[in-house]
Amino acid sequence: MSEIFDELRAALWSVWHRRWIAVATAWGVCMLGWAAVSLIPNTYESKARVYVDVEDVLSKQLGIAGDGKEEIMRVRQTLSSAKNLEKVVTSTRLGEGITERGALDAAIAELEKKVKVTSEQDNLFEITAAIGRRDLDDAQNAVLARDVVQKLLDILREEYVIGSRTGISTAIGDLDRQLEERKAELEQAEQRRLAFEAQYPDLVGGSDSLSNKVQEARSELRDVDADLAAAQSALAAISGQIASTPRTITGGRDATGPRAALLQAQTQLAELRGRGLTDKHPDVIATIKQVALLSRQAAAAGDDAGGTPNPAHASLVAIRSERQASVEALQARRAALQSNSAALMASQASEPAAAAEANRISRDYDVLRQNYEKLLQDREALRTRGQVEDKASQFRFDIIQQPGVPQTPASPHRPLLLLGVLIVGFAAGAAVAYAMTQMKSSYATPQKLERAFDLPVIGSISLTVSEAARAVERQRLKQFAGACAGLVVMFVILVAIEIVSVGAMA
Repeated sequence: MSEIFDELRAALWSVWHRRWIAVATAWGVCMLGWAAVSLIPNTYESKARVYVDVEDVLSKQLGIAGDGKEEIMRVRQTLSSAKNLEKVVTSTRLGEGITERGALDAAIAELEKKVKVTSEQDNLFEITAAIGRRDLDDAQNAVLARDVVQKLLDILREEYVIGSRTGISTAIGDLDRQLEERKAELEQAEQRRLAFEAQYPDLVGGSDSLSNKVQEARSELRDVDADLAAAQSALAAISGQIASTPRTITGGRDATGPRAALLQAQTQLAELRGRGLTDKHPDVIATIKQVALLSRQAAAAGDDAGGTPNPAHASLVAIRSERQASVEALQARRAALQSNSAALMASQASEPAAAAEANRISRDYDVLRQNYEKLLQDREALRTRGQVEDKASQFRFDIIQQPGVPQTPASPHRPLLLLGVLIVGFAAGAAVAYAMTQMKSSYATPQKLERAFDLPVIGSISLTVSEAARAVERQRLKQFAGACAGLVVMFVILVAIEIVSVGAMA
């Protein structure tokens, strides 16, 4: 530890012994450094904050709203693209004097480093431009920074609001051309389908449709068979009722005789059967027994010659005629369905190649028709979206912070640079003085001398200074302090000048 302390004392003595060289070096370094700092142009930064709104209630209700995140991502990626930056360069002072493509590309590359588009939130982003050109003064650089940001906002409005509607019109035109092509193909497919259907009417719709028709015919035939069986059963029932009902009844003077009772019972039996009750129903069984009993009583009273027509019998005959007609109609329908089903099955079995062709024609026609309808829906959706955006654009942005002319430079931080130059100047002076000491073959302490020659040092003689020498030394110290203070005063003056100039700009 003592050796380190001795080395430090020796270094300080070396610097102090050559302090005038150190202060001269510090003045030279500071003058050069401060001159370099003064040549650095001020960079002025202009900002604008933009809120992008892609939420449109009307577009959502119509089902034409786009994906807002994709729109915002597109803005962020393309706003600072080379194409848009070229527009900025050519429309501002950045493009003055540029006539060659190489110079223009260099200006675009330089501007790309100075323009930043950063996102603060999902829908909020900031546009920043930092301009500091040597050939322009501070006021011109500040105005140019504002102009660059304003031009980027103008490009945003043109490219993503007005350009959105132009893109919709172009897309509608492309869809119209595609629709014309699909329409021609669909008409050709329809002609091929009509010609094939005229040749093979049973194969309309392909083999799948033919199989469906066979299945439908079989299902309908089963339904008709069930209806026919029910109708034949009902006809047999009414025929049995007619067989048990007399054609005529004897009309006597005694309205309460056996014949009148028999007529009333037969009428009641006809009504029960007309209601659909079978012969096993208790009411029908009781009525049948009553009719049989009354028939025997009426026969014992005398024959029914000269009787009147029985209305119950006439009613049952009419019902039987209706049911007979229904049975015949169902039989005819059944025969027609059997014939149609047989023809369909014969077509399915005898024309496999034609069925395959029918499948292909039907499939091609369906695909073309679906594509055509899809294109029609897309075109109408785009037209609706264009009409909506004429009144309220889906893509809308609000400028939260307008770009302004900056009043103070964003960089460099000149007072900090001046202070850094001052510190570097003093450090450089001390380093030069110490280096010169190291090049001399002298020793600051007896210990260093002893270590250098590996011999014991008997003693050292201290320096004795007279009063006159001390006065001269004090005068030199004052001069040295003045030289050092002069550097500090120069630094303070330069900082003051910088503050005043910035205040005057503001």
